[in-house]
Amino acid sequence: MALDLFSAKGMPLDQQRFTWRDMVGKPISKLDDDAFTRVRIILMNGIELDALRMKHIAARRNRELRVPLAKIRRCEQHQATMINWLLGPDHSPLETTIAYEQVAIEVTAAVAQREPDPYMAQAYRFGLLEDFDHMYRYSALLDRLEGKDANNILQSYTDILPGRPTVVEHRAPEDDVRESYDRSKADQLTKLHALMITASEFQTHDYYMNIGPLFADPVARQLYAEIASIEEQHVTQYGSLIDPDESLLEQMLLHEAMEAYNYYSCVQQETNPRIKAMWERFLDYELGHFHMVAELFKQYEKRDPAEIITGPLAEPVTFASQREFVRQVLSQEVDLRANGTQFVDKAQESQASIDYRTQLNSAGSPSETVAAGYVWSPGTELNRRAAVAV
Repeated sequence: MALDLFSAKGMPLDQQRFTWRDMVGKPISKLDDDAFTRVRIILMNGIELDALRMKHIAARRNRELRVPLAKIRRCEQHQATMINWLLGPDHSPLETTIAYEQVAIEVTAAVAQREPDPYMAQAYRFGLLEDFDHMYRYSALLDRLEGKDANNILQSYTDILPGRPTVVEHRAPEDDVRESYDRSKADQLTKLHALMITASEFQTHDYYMNIGPLFADPVARQLYAEIASIEEQHVTQYGSLIDPDESLLEQMLLHEAMEAYNYYSCVQQETNPRIKAMWERFLDYELGHFHMVAELFKQYEKRDPAEIITGPLAEPVTFASQREFVRQVLSQEVDLRANGTQFVDKAQESQASIDYRTQLNSAGSPSETVAAGYVWSPGTELNRRAAVAV
């Protein structure tokens, strides 16, 4: 059943309450909970953090909106805390990194298959193959630094294989900017997808920028620096898919719709009853936020929100293994590169990106170093060496 945002009123903002005990509850288990519970947690934290980011920037540009945005932000801050604190200390920072890449792969693959605009779908497939390679590089690092098998986190939902090699992903900035959708013509789902994936990638970039410096191993530090740079490229790519001609409140209304859409998707598929109850609660909260922003939209833009949200939301995002789709994309599109806003065969890649990459990799490539000779199989490299020795 699709969600109709205008008929579902949710909980008014002034009734949305938290306590510290409420916000900081029992974390999930990396082994006992399904991996897609963690996928949903990471995704929704990223979406809430992007809501905060967007409203902070909006408040810098609009005096009249500062108080209502501050009220919504405070609730979203507490929502993000309650969600993100579900990731417990049984996850090492590197294991959490593996989980972040699983989110990028599985969610982006699900979106790419549902996206009605062919150009947008191509952009998602293009980024997907790069995140796929990142997980392979981090899996090698996890094996070699902590002696752990990344599949304990992935739970066999996601392959551990090379994608488009990270060493060739570095592009000149002008080759990461894409064509935006047209706000007057684009499908509603196209708009929600662009906001959703931008939010997810922004969170990944920020996580790597904060975690990378905390490692002692020099190759690990360099690898996080390298992949954080690619994540900035991804934020550039996905963010540029959004039409810059949307007004501030128009985009904010779409963002609230996107948040509700994703919470609704989580409610429909969550297997942990305690976490499902949280998704249900936050869906009600986001519906309240949506209606508050809709009223601001009417007040300040003198327009009907139904001009922007034109009907019930699409069927939920599919939180499931997209293995076969990813393998198909890998076999067909791994050699794609970028030239301006277009995706091209590697023979037509822009010279600007080739020159940029040559200089950046001139003292070596951390992603190549960390995975040299690495081929994933069940267990770790130490286990395989021991078996060979016997």
